[in-house]
Amino acid sequence: MDKDIIWSNILDRIKNELNDLAYKTWFEGTSLYSIENGVAKIILLTSAAIKHITLHYKDLLNKCIFEETGINYELELLTIDDIQEEEPVVEEIKPDENKREEYHISSNLSKKYTFENFVVGNSNRFAQAAALAVAEDPGKIYNPLFIYGNSGLGKTHLMHAIGNYIVEHSNKKVLYITSEQFVTDFVSMNRKDDSGTNFDYVDFFKQKYRNIDVLIIDDIQFLGGATETQKEFFHTFNTLYDSNKQIIISSDSSPDDLKRLEDRLKTRFGWGLAVDIFPPDLELRKAILKKKIVGEDINQLIPEDVIEYMASMINGDIRNLEGALTRLVAYSATWGKDIDLNLAQEALTSYVNKGMISEKNDVARIQSIVAKHFQISVDDLRSKKRSSNVAFPRQIAMYLCRKLTDESFPKIGSEFGGKDHSTVMHSCDKIEKEMKKNKELARTIDNIEQEIH
Repeated sequence: MDKDIIWSNILDRIKNELNDLAYKTWFEGTSLYSIENGVAKIILLTSAAIKHITLHYKDLLNKCIFEETGINYELELLTIDDIQEEEPVVEEIKPDENKREEYHISSNLSKKYTFENFVVGNSNRFAQAAALAVAEDPGKIYNPLFIYGNSGLGKTHLMHAIGNYIVEHSNKKVLYITSEQFVTDFVSMNRKDDSGTNFDYVDFFKQKYRNIDVLIIDDIQFLGGATETQKEFFHTFNTLYDSNKQIIISSDSSPDDLKRLEDRLKTRFGWGLAVDIFPPDLELRKAILKKKIVGEDINQLIPEDVIEYMASMINGDIRNLEGALTRLVAYSATWGKDIDLNLAQEALTSYVNKGMISEKNDVARIQSIVAKHFQISVDDLRSKKRSSNVAFPRQIAMYLCRKLTDESFPKIGSEFGGKDHSTVMHSCDKIEKEMKKNKELARTIDNIEQEIH
């Protein structure tokens, strides 16, 4: 049987075993180079795919090949570059290769942002995984990579981490810029020098933006309204993309929501992978604080209840969280006091006035206050414990979350350890009925609600 037909049948078997995203990411576009002498040579798209399939899908691949052929073949996973290694390589000399050395262009990367110090949680796990995949094999897997989310959630950290990883593990040229810098460079390109021409500016611009391997551009939304600059970025994008150079973009909105950008740009942003980052949940905020404490080498003990308080009270912006920690440590040093919960509440009062503390009655805040009232932990509320001293406060917390926030039953359930929406509905109904019969309970809940406000 023809090897292409064999491989098509094997891919059909694999497709039935995987979800659509996993199949398209790792197996779509692959081919069977040869299947003979007990060895099946399979061509994958990237070296990252070889590593990932070897770790996660090798057994599945072996099973599907055996089911199709009845033979246990030894697997050899290759890229097209591996196949061509034995062929004579003719080195391409670029016309302006020497000229590139005239310009000393900084990567603009901050070495403090790495994958190692990026704290991963449910809200950013997908974005981190996609960023690492791009860093390991730029220009091959997700191109462009578009990362979006509100300010202060870690987009810039991830972009610098990608760039730093590529610089450390290859000789590729990386450029990180903001969209504001791109606009500035474009405007400069249209200036005339002393000779009355702009040739030097044009040449510098093209060397900077088109003779690189990786372009990382932050806050693309600020190109909105700059029509001529968008046109230039469109041409820069096309030049890099057509040369298989990696493009990484960030924005505060998804590609479809960038109303002030040209449609042809938004279409190109959709050619790769768009990933969003959500505000960190309570557990991730606590993990970020603990990582920050270690990273800053803070030499005094910060109790767990202080970390819990800060993580519960500070809103979803990670910069605010880090700023609050810096203020707390400085406040402690200034007054010569050990850090405890009372000191934290005193030190962070101004954050309330500035609106840095979340003023909305969000789920994490309600959980923290209810847990404190009943002298249990937030982890207890989110756990599967069914003892009455935990289950009843949990029902009260669910009731208050439903009453005081706009969150849906499923969303509230997910914040309480993945409870089903019907469990949340039952809890709310039960507390409402109990309050009508039990005046003491009604007063207790009213007091908690006043504290939340």
